[in-house]
Amino acid sequence: MTTTTSPRVLEHPARDQIRLEEVLHALSDAVRLRIVQQLAREQTELSCSYFDLPVTKSTTTHHFRVLRESGVIQQMYQGTAKLNCLRRTDLDALFPGLLDSVLAAAGAQDGREGEGEAA
Repeated sequence: MTTTTSPRVLEHPARDQIRLEEVLHALSDAVRLRIVQQLAREQTELSCSYFDLPVTKSTTTHHFRVLRESGVIQQMYQGTAKLNCLRRTDLDALFPGLLDSVLAAAGAQDGREGEGEAA
């Protein structure tokens, strides 16, 4: 007798369930913003292990969960790896210009911080 196992499925909000305040909360943390910046820059699915973050593995898991539950990212399993991608289409449809504005502001801030270190 064979048993079939269902693929591991992670809960994500549907597009119409994504709330602005939850997206803003998710993007307000420096580590989560860094994850979103990298996903936006790479424009592809990235495994959790791709990210070199200055926090513990359990804290990293928490940050990915907040991003997923807020609707900022989509996560799916491929074998044993958990892949992450930005829900840009959904976010742009719901909040036009928000993601681009946040990413541009974060990039400008990173540039200012880099200039301060060089001085």
